[in-house]
Amino acid sequence: MKALAIAIALIALGGCAASGDIRQPIPTQRIAAPQAAQRLVVVLPGRADDLAALQRSGIAEAIQSAWPDADVTLAALTLPYYRAGDAPQRLQREIVQPARTQGYRSIWLAGASMGGMGTLLYDAAYPGAVDGLVLFAPYLGDAALLREIRDAGGLVHWQPGPPQPVNADTWQRELWRHLQTWTTKPAQAQRVWLSYGDKDRLRAALPLLETVLPPMQVLRREGGHTWSVWSAAAIDVFRAIDATAAQKP
Repeated sequence: MKALAIAIALIALGGCAASGDIRQPIPTQRIAAPQAAQRLVVVLPGRADDLAALQRSGIAEAIQSAWPDADVTLAALTLPYYRAGDAPQRLQREIVQPARTQGYRSIWLAGASMGGMGTLLYDAAYPGAVDGLVLFAPYLGDAALLREIRDAGGLVHWQPGPPQPVNADTWQRELWRHLQTWTTKPAQAQRVWLSYGDKDRLRAALPLLETVLPPMQVLRREGGHTWSVWSAAAIDVFRAIDATAAQKP
């Protein structure tokens, strides 16, 4: 992921980027489940969010409203960690891997905006390492690449070219290459839920992602690119995850 920040710094997410000291572990806060904890949800922030902003967002309360047996870990994986080039590896080493030793029945990763992108970058680096992904209006790349995929007839027909090392010039194409694998591995797509507002400024990219997801796992809501939309939607998303699981044989 070297030089990844060059590309991320240009993304049209708006607002200032939250800071972070990469010499220190990723800042986290664990919100204990109201009931005996069986599950864990790790939440990644948007570009402007630090740990305090994640706390104010209401996302932990929303998740636990639907999943009272879930611990929630807010993880301030801010822009400097992406800039260092090893954000997925640090997320695995510092948060996900230790959580696996704690006996959770399942571990989910959720992220909004830049955090949704980070969630997908993690899944590309560690396919299937967590039990599911929840994406709130993820940033998925610039207009030129999205137009290339659309002009090809969508992900199924798109030809990404030979695989490349992930860097500032290639990360978007390599991320979409990973998403393309879901077209032939539906079990991977069945782990993924997407939600966004009908006025979200990143919504133009999301129909391309929707084509590889089960339709019932895409929840659109009124509103824009903000935690007030995502936290409210999270209640419905996490309830729907359980309802869908209950219907499976």
